[in-house]
Amino acid sequence: MRLLHTSDWHLGRSFHRVGLLDAQAAFLDHLVATVHAHDVDAVLVAGDVYDRAVPPLPAVELFDTALHRLAEAGVPTVMISGNHDSARRLGVGAGLIGRAGIHLRTDPDGIGTPVVLTDAHGEVALYGLPYLEPALVRERLGAGKAGHEAVLGAAMDRVRADLARRPAGTRSVVLAHAFVAGGAPSDSERDITVGGVAAVPCAVFDGVDYVALGHLHGSQTLTPRVRYSGSPLAYSFSEADHRKIMWLIDLGEDGAITGEVRLDCPVPRPLARVRGRLDDLLADPALAPHEQSWVEATLTDPVRPAEPMARLTERFPHTLNLVFDPERTGDDPGASYAQRLRDRSDQQIAEDFVAHVRGGAVLDGAERAVLHGAFDDVRVDAAEREVGR
Repeated sequence: MRLLHTSDWHLGRSFHRVGLLDAQAAFLDHLVATVHAHDVDAVLVAGDVYDRAVPPLPAVELFDTALHRLAEAGVPTVMISGNHDSARRLGVGAGLIGRAGIHLRTDPDGIGTPVVLTDAHGEVALYGLPYLEPALVRERLGAGKAGHEAVLGAAMDRVRADLARRPAGTRSVVLAHAFVAGGAPSDSERDITVGGVAAVPCAVFDGVDYVALGHLHGSQTLTPRVRYSGSPLAYSFSEADHRKIMWLIDLGEDGAITGEVRLDCPVPRPLARVRGRLDDLLADPALAPHEQSWVEATLTDPVRPAEPMARLTERFPHTLNLVFDPERTGDDPGASYAQRLRDRSDQQIAEDFVAHVRGGAVLDGAERAVLHGAFDDVRVDAAEREVGR
């Protein structure tokens, strides 16, 4: 069975105030063309269909058009909700849409009920695990703890229990939206940390033939059977070096991965990150290939130059982001606040602040736990508000 694995469309998202709807439409054209050109048997969409819980109308219309085209192609599609989606909104009409071969899996109660497809070698059971916010689904899934590992483990127990009741030789595929250990994040994913822990071990998914992951925006292979497709478009400059793809996976008669191919997605405009003094950036001939790219420029001039954006856009007309990082030593008292906080988590920043106002006294374990709990409560409250919208 030939599977096409994609995720993280984020329909409705912009890139530094540049609308991407046309680029997203071009990707969906490419997706449908790929389905026909490569004789795909099933399309897997591993969450974050939309960029926010209440997407703009043009994004909804684009999604609706995509569903109609996939249904007309006669190729089954299995789609789960991600942490950016409103599961309830995305799942509206799932039963009716399912009759057209578009299977939306947004309800945790349906985790153990797969979409069953058949090929010449028998059945393939496809299980959709929507994004599982631990605090909201722990009791429903009977998880012993409230962390990501516990709830995903409980969800996979349901998958394995259902699979055990099926005929011997039934092959299995799981779609999940999660941060799995070993994956490399980028700047454009929303934090899903719980209790200071975001990642779950890859072993959570043991026992199935293929795991189509969503959430991280870089395409990556954690094991031959566990992969992220990544987002089809770049949504931050941290993705400048990403190769945006969809996975074409052949699932063999015995469940082996008999072939895997990266199919490149259309690139609306390449990304470039340039760094240096303004005059050097404007004169360096090596930067000529980036003159039509979307550019993030980091200026290292010791003194901020006059009208830097206007001067940059004369050579790089698609400059979208300007960063100032003057040439200073790390302990320079003039270093910017942003520089001092770079690569530090919210938890670390809060701990440093408390220690500062207490005259340097560091936090003990109990105090760190209180801060963990406070950050988790805020994140869960935001998730509950989105669910209720």
